[in-house]
Amino acid sequence: MSLEAIETVNKAENENKARKAAAEQEAKELIARAEKNGLALLEQTRMQAAEENKRLMHEAEDRAEKRCAAIRKDTAKACEALTGQAAARMSAAVERIVGKVVKQ
Repeated sequence: MSLEAIETVNKAENENKARKAAAEQEAKELIARAEKNGLALLEQTRMQAAEENKRLMHEAEDRAEKRCAAIRKDTAKACEALTGQAAARMSAAVERIVGKVVKQ
């Protein structure tokens, strides 16, 4: 082989090595950017999920509080009704008890 041919081959090999190194560097940069973007997206998704969770919990707590208030109101009405029934039957119960005690 002539010196020119050897130089041409060496030059081509060096150019290929440089292109290969540049391609590897670009691939590394692409991977690093993709990982960075993926992590950012993951963090954004986590934050959105946390906000959604807070919103849903707040809604659930509001519904639970309304339900508790309704149950308390219904229970208070039932207690008032039972108290009224007990008061209405009190004189009859007293007469019955007194009647049994007096008979003994």
